[in-house]
Amino acid sequence: MQAQVISTGSVHPGARPESTLLVVEDDEHVRRALLRVLRRSRCRVLEACEAHGALRVLEREPVQAIVSDHRMPGMTGIELLRVVKERWPRVQRVLLTGQADSAAVEEAVNRSEVFRFIWKPWDDAHLLITIQSAIDQFWTVEENDRLTGELAARNGELERLNRDLDARLVARQAALVRAAEEWRACFDALGDPVAIVKGGGCEVVRANAAFARAAGVALNALPGLRCGDHAFGALPCPSRCRVAAGGVEAETAYADRTWLVRSFPFTGEDGAFVVVMKDVTEEREVTQRLFQAEKMSAIGQLAGGVAHEINNPLGGILAFAQLMSREERTPADLESLKLIQDAAMRAKRIVESLLRFSRRPRNEEKGPVDVAQVAEDALFLLRPQMKDGRIEVVRDYRAATALGNANQLQQIFVNLVVNAIQAMAGAGRLTVAVGPAAAGRVRASVADTGPGVRPEIAKRIFEPFFTTKPEGKGTGLGLSICYQIAEDHGGSIRVEPGPEGGACFVVDLPASQPKH
Repeated sequence: MQAQVISTGSVHPGARPESTLLVVEDDEHVRRALLRVLRRSRCRVLEACEAHGALRVLEREPVQAIVSDHRMPGMTGIELLRVVKERWPRVQRVLLTGQADSAAVEEAVNRSEVFRFIWKPWDDAHLLITIQSAIDQFWTVEENDRLTGELAARNGELERLNRDLDARLVARQAALVRAAEEWRACFDALGDPVAIVKGGGCEVVRANAAFARAAGVALNALPGLRCGDHAFGALPCPSRCRVAAGGVEAETAYADRTWLVRSFPFTGEDGAFVVVMKDVTEEREVTQRLFQAEKMSAIGQLAGGVAHEINNPLGGILAFAQLMSREERTPADLESLKLIQDAAMRAKRIVESLLRFSRRPRNEEKGPVDVAQVAEDALFLLRPQMKDGRIEVVRDYRAATALGNANQLQQIFVNLVVNAIQAMAGAGRLTVAVGPAAAGRVRASVADTGPGVRPEIAKRIFEPFFTTKPEGKGTGLGLSICYQIAEDHGGSIRVEPGPEGGACFVVDLPASQPKH
């Protein structure tokens, strides 16, 4: 097979001559896969399907690196690379082989002195890095030879340079002073607290301005500063999370914040090491919300499939039970049939909840929605549950228009209000608030004066089928449906401690943008 030029990447002007890579692979599909990846490399790529063709290419083309498969008909990859080593020793050799070819690896090391191995299947990024490293190695060897030739000429200049040494030392000292000042400026410009500590992390040797701000002290007060109660102001002491002096990473919670503390060795003082602290509170919260969203999406798909499968046989059970109850039956049979119908109806309501939970609204079903009116409609529907007057309803409505489906948003309010009524055991204060939030967002909340939600329950409260109600009193789908609807609308829902000691559910929704 004739060598083909597959791609030519740009070369930075003045950096080095154009580099050429030769790919030798007898399997056409594997070769094409390699070439697709190598199109992203900044070099000219040639190909050959067997060893002898590769040698012909090397005889007429300047090649900096060769990637060869191991198992090929005729001459193997190791034999080919050995010949390349003997005839073109500067060409960098990379062997492409499978994980099982351990003997081939040993032979390639001993006989062919390969530069790197690439295992099948390969990682594209690793492949590109390996190829670039091989080409860089080729040019490094070339450059070393060139520099060796220049060394003799440079030695002639040594005497002249020695005469200028004193003057250069003075200039170097000034440069070192400037470098130290620049280093301190960069050190203090870092946004994360950084410090050199000793005594197990309890005493500061030196720290940056961010560390001083968080510790609540002046910069000149940092040297010798010791921690108090395992903390430096708002920062946790490294001893709190037991980081050591050599490349350790740990997380610790302090003052309602989560800190990622990394340590690095430091050779300037015995027992000292460098610590870098990063506030990852928001990052961990975002990760947790993403995990929760992915989990809810997967459960929603599963719930929809299960509901569809159950619906048909459930309808048959309910229909036959109703037909049988119309016939002449003994009172005991009729009572049994009545129990069957009640159980089937309850199962049917659960299935309907599952279907609502799994269904995502189409974009055409959404439009501008007056959120305050939706909340008021939900309260109107639930007036019979509050007619005894033991529940005081407080409304805090401000003009807010969201982009969404009014029926589904009403479902959120209905579920949250029902939960609040049940949490207060029918007596207390219910506060429903609606209004604009941050730019382009709408905030709605439902707060009660019930017992609140314990932290260990709050972590699972939006999971399907999780409920704290007695058996038969709830399906555990109400808040899951609220969560799914909020997510489908590009919003979110969370639970917070209520202002009066109960629970407050907060719904965040995208605002409807006015049409121009």
